[in-house]
Amino acid sequence: MATALLSRLATHDRDLYARWALDRSSRRALRNLLVAITHAGGVWSSVTVAALPLMGIRGMARAGWKPLAALVVSHLIVQLFKRSVGRPRPSCSAHGRPAIVEPDRFSFPSGHAAAAMSIAVVYAVLFPALAVPVVLCATAIGLTRVLLGVHYPGDVIAGQLIAVAAALAVLAW
Repeated sequence: MATALLSRLATHDRDLYARWALDRSSRRALRNLLVAITHAGGVWSSVTVAALPLMGIRGMARAGWKPLAALVVSHLIVQLFKRSVGRPRPSCSAHGRPAIVEPDRFSFPSGHAAAAMSIAVVYAVLFPALAVPVVLCATAIGLTRVLLGVHYPGDVIAGQLIAVAAALAVLAW
């Protein structure tokens, strides 16, 4: 029964990917916008945003090490899953070609989606006035991973769920 359920979920995931991923004929301006958004979830951007409270940015001191800790915890969990599950990226099948360079060969879960959401959740809890924009930004980063052809939707959702759990664990600590 569990195998049948996982098979149905994988089929649904591939179908959603096929509908959402951009093709090569998509407008250059749209691709450039999506690439800019997706890079906001990359290593350098994520570490910089997570470390803002440690850089003495006014009004952010109370966040302290928590955004960075949530980022590290979520990253470790994502890498453990990526190496254990070993799900190939959509480009390794007949489902499509990525519009950007893939960071590695594993798709599940999305590291960019996890990074963005882990930081967003910490900032949303500690600075409620920022909750809607930071969570929307993190959600957009995850969506771009599918639109640009480097992840299935389930990879993004899994990365974001890991991120929420990691951020809440760090906040509770």
